[in-house]
Amino acid sequence: MTAPPGHGPEDDLLAEERELADLDTTRPSEHQLAGGAGRGLGWLLTVGGGLGLWAAMMLVLSERTLLRDPAAALGCDINPLIGCGSFILSWQSAALGVPNALLGTAAFAVVTATGLVLLGGGRLPRFYWLALMAGSVAAAVSITWFQYQAFTDLHGLCPYCLVVWAVTIPIVVHVLARGLQAGHLSAPEGVRRFLVQERGVLTAIWYAIVVVLIVVVFWDEWMLIL
Repeated sequence: MTAPPGHGPEDDLLAEERELADLDTTRPSEHQLAGGAGRGLGWLLTVGGGLGLWAAMMLVLSERTLLRDPAAALGCDINPLIGCGSFILSWQSAALGVPNALLGTAAFAVVTATGLVLLGGGRLPRFYWLALMAGSVAAAVSITWFQYQAFTDLHGLCPYCLVVWAVTIPIVVHVLARGLQAGHLSAPEGVRRFLVQERGVLTAIWYAIVVVLIVVVFWDEWMLIL
């Protein structure tokens, strides 16, 4: 059987690479290599970013309410354990000199816009993905630090913060996985494959750790509420 006109070894190699990419889900697609992403990540960034944006804006509005009337009753103050009033008035809420809620509003607006671009089939340059990955790492450090403060110093749970934690965790894991998968940041092959293949498992483990800590640290408070 003769090869079709214009068909050469390079075409066979490209066909073989495409076949390998189809079989190995950790290999980047041509769309990813060009700066795009799958619709799953697009939806995650759009929905997760939107929820995070809502939570951050609610914290901003709650802070404005307390500034106008320090004795005001906030809808997010549910019981002695769950509430946002003590968080808003704490130094931790503006550890960098700017209210965390304002930083979160800006960050989640970018995440939401990025998700919409990806859902529309857009392709983003490598520097943008690197910035998004760096921002994800910063977000992971930020929520981990704030969780520590909530468990050890503030002794409570802010409902809007819980929303932020819930959406940030999968965003961080999946953005880093996508960046490594597309080769925007070099990493050992084993690390790359593990993060890409097990991103769902890693997200679940991260959730589980946070939930277990919430239950253990606040066990006595839960018993009083229940």
